[in-house]
Amino acid sequence: MPAAPDFPPAPDLVTPKRALISLSDKTGLIEVAQALVAAGVEIISTGGTRAAIDKAGITVKDVSDLTQFPEMMDGRVKTLHPKVHGGLLAYRDAPDHAKALSDHDIAPIDIVWIDLYPFENTVASGGGFEAAIENIDIGGPAMIRSSAKNHPYVAVCVDKAGIDEVIAALQDAGQTSLSLRKSLAARAFARTAAYDSAVSTWFAAQLGDSYPLRKTIAATRLQTMRYGENPHQSAAFYKTGEDRPGVATAKQLQGKELSYNNVADTDAAIELVAEFEQPACVIVKHANPCGVAVGPDLLTAYKRALECDDVSAFGGIVALNRKLDAATAEKIVEIFTEVIVAPEADDEALEIVKAKKNLRLLVTGSLPDPLSGGQVFRSVAGGLLVQSRDTARITAADLKIVTKRQPTPTEIQDMLFAFTVAKHVKSNAIVYAKDGRTAGIGAGQMNRRDSARIAALRAQEAAEKIGLSESLAKGSACASEAFFPFPDGLLEAAAAGATAVIQPGGSIKDADVIAAADEAGLTMAFTGVRVFRH
Repeated sequence: MPAAPDFPPAPDLVTPKRALISLSDKTGLIEVAQALVAAGVEIISTGGTRAAIDKAGITVKDVSDLTQFPEMMDGRVKTLHPKVHGGLLAYRDAPDHAKALSDHDIAPIDIVWIDLYPFENTVASGGGFEAAIENIDIGGPAMIRSSAKNHPYVAVCVDKAGIDEVIAALQDAGQTSLSLRKSLAARAFARTAAYDSAVSTWFAAQLGDSYPLRKTIAATRLQTMRYGENPHQSAAFYKTGEDRPGVATAKQLQGKELSYNNVADTDAAIELVAEFEQPACVIVKHANPCGVAVGPDLLTAYKRALECDDVSAFGGIVALNRKLDAATAEKIVEIFTEVIVAPEADDEALEIVKAKKNLRLLVTGSLPDPLSGGQVFRSVAGGLLVQSRDTARITAADLKIVTKRQPTPTEIQDMLFAFTVAKHVKSNAIVYAKDGRTAGIGAGQMNRRDSARIAALRAQEAAEKIGLSESLAKGSACASEAFFPFPDGLLEAAAAGATAVIQPGGSIKDADVIAAADEAGLTMAFTGVRVFRH
């Protein structure tokens, strides 16, 4: 490891004399170049960037004139030269460095604005292997890292926001401050790290390596939050490069900023509502669905979902899989709701929601594909758990009927609906469902029997609220996202009024559970697939 050199203290203020610019996205280039020239800064540039500056009638020096070496190998070699990196890395106030600059006729470079080849965009747009390789920038990251390392003298910018800060400093005082240069350097190192992460992630995918030895995750901050799960915790929301519609890519049309818990709950709601092809509504509270329903239209679906548990729905998240219309919006705003999320919203619905100024309305443009792959992450102390997304989807053909009584077509539909919802409920999970809506949901209990009891209680309370004499669970299908280890949970479902049960199977007590189902007159299907969700 190199020893730290005995350099003089870094200056607070630097008066820039020379800038190097190399851009793929040339938005704002001419205005910045004009401002630099007005501040007395000489501009050095390359390729298309130099041509654009020159075409605007602004004096610009080609890097080849600086290095006295031609650009070669299709542009792969042009800035990797001591005349460039010496000008970036030299510690101006160190006598040895100053002598090297003089001896080799190297001019210091004080401002760098580079945005890197568009590798991420090339991959996102479906560019092939060779196109992606050619868009891996080499000279750009090298110059950025050199500049960031030498932030005592160099202001390095990796985006328009950064160069705008530099221009503002020059127009205000004609100098850059050490605090600004440090801030820019930190952002620069983060940018090259994210760039390298994108390249390494893509390359591993080309090799079919889902879990490489070294895994990096790059993310861009969308917002800082007032607090995290609790007021004493700090938090921020980041967007990764995953191409998946959801809360991170949604457009917020109105309402307060999303909170940490809003984001988590909204994500859970979107992922579940995307499972359904019919018009559907999902109401989520504390990352668990409390009401799910389909219907001929959104308004009907929302009403049916709300009836499942209107107590828990208060202050919840409402997710829809169709364009939000006025009638549905009018009904939703009757109770306090934190977030409405839908693919789109019509103008009349927007006007209705505006009356609730704190209500957040998000539009996603489209919905995530429940069958698409990708990975999900969870942090643990000192580490990160990574797994593939749960894309399990059970159809009628997948069911293995293990009881004497065969299910009716209606019972099969109810079982599949209930199991789809159970996939999105925190374990241990029990879901009663009937006629395309949940009747009762029991989530997150330490044993399956208690989840069945809680779900039954919700179903009974819901029936009483809407004036029914029998529990909503009467004649329902009961879904368990993991196997019943003992008959007790299944018997609770039977007591609640369920007539059909769907579960993965696979317990050493399966025979006892099947016998209990037969004795109770239930029909039961095994899926062979567990959809546990911690």
